[in-house]
Amino acid sequence: MAQDGRCHCKTFQVGEGRSGFRVCDVFSDDRQYRNDLDPMNDPFFNGLLRRRDGVFSTDLLITAIGYLDFFNWLKKNPSTSADICKKLRLAERPVDVMLTFFSSLNLIKKTGIRYHVSKKGDVFLTEGSPFDLRGYFNSLRERPICQDIAGVLRTNTPLNWAHASQGDEWAKAMGKKDFAASFTAAMDSRGAILAPALSEKLNCTHYSKLLDIAGASGIYSSALVRKYPHLQASVLEKSPVDGIVKNLMKKQGLSKKISVISADMFSDPWPGGFDIHLFSHVLHDWDVQDVKLLLQKSFDTLEPHGMLAIHDAHINRQKTGPVEVAEYSVLLMLSTRGKCYSLGEMKQLLQEVGFINVHLKHTAGFRSVMTAQKPIE
Repeated sequence: MAQDGRCHCKTFQVGEGRSGFRVCDVFSDDRQYRNDLDPMNDPFFNGLLRRRDGVFSTDLLITAIGYLDFFNWLKKNPSTSADICKKLRLAERPVDVMLTFFSSLNLIKKTGIRYHVSKKGDVFLTEGSPFDLRGYFNSLRERPICQDIAGVLRTNTPLNWAHASQGDEWAKAMGKKDFAASFTAAMDSRGAILAPALSEKLNCTHYSKLLDIAGASGIYSSALVRKYPHLQASVLEKSPVDGIVKNLMKKQGLSKKISVISADMFSDPWPGGFDIHLFSHVLHDWDVQDVKLLLQKSFDTLEPHGMLAIHDAHINRQKTGPVEVAEYSVLLMLSTRGKCYSLGEMKQLLQEVGFINVHLKHTAGFRSVMTAQKPIE
């Protein structure tokens, strides 16, 4: 559109010249689509997110069939999770993730404390069935990722981030400035949609000071202070991410609303005076003992009657899904020391350190926010 308000775009003819379209019409339609789009509730967004988050899940299925003949073995040996670890010489954390994922696919079921092959698993993945697909999956077992997944199942040692041929597992890689900057930017692209969704569901009306623990770029704090102008926030991050946050807050004009506290959340003391603590996509990177340590530090330093908010992807209480979260948990199991924790596991951990009034709200992109309160002393 020119300054005179008239369109000077070239018209492209269609067919025998009786009709056509202008380039600006195409771009106008695209702009209108973006303006009308509600990505938080768009199935297409959820589908794209699932493609990324579930990237290693099929590889785990291939590995279990190709290296363990798992479903055939389980049919003959219904077992507890502990027995599966012992008899197949596998580690507890990856087995827990694997069993949750296979349960979400309805390939196995749990009766009492023992896992069994489901009817569908029996039909398609066990010996003697006319519809046995094990050979089809076995044809892909030599892929390098499957060999490496078999190693994680046995050792519980994470792979290099994104299964890169060179580099470190995620926790170590985040200590390097280039990787930290790249990873933080990558998570921001997801946060551009998930952060506003969190701000819509997390009620901060009666709170005034937010501590965003391991808050990365501060994108979730930014969404919350924009939604609640009375709120002041601090992002607790260690080097080199702390410097990234400071620069981003300055560029966004939020330095007066969001400060940065340079600290290691595990080894350094946490500041007091905050009545909200936020863990957004943090706890899923760490094992149970580390998670319990972080929750204890939160309880010890949070103001009485303060709120703890855990924004993450959560497995259901029965540990049978949702399948999208179970797929994501496979990525975390392979790349970090953690997994997607179930609602039951997280509630128990919260109560063990002293939190009360645990509640859950779904946000967007298969995520949810779990809140709990520190009682008044």
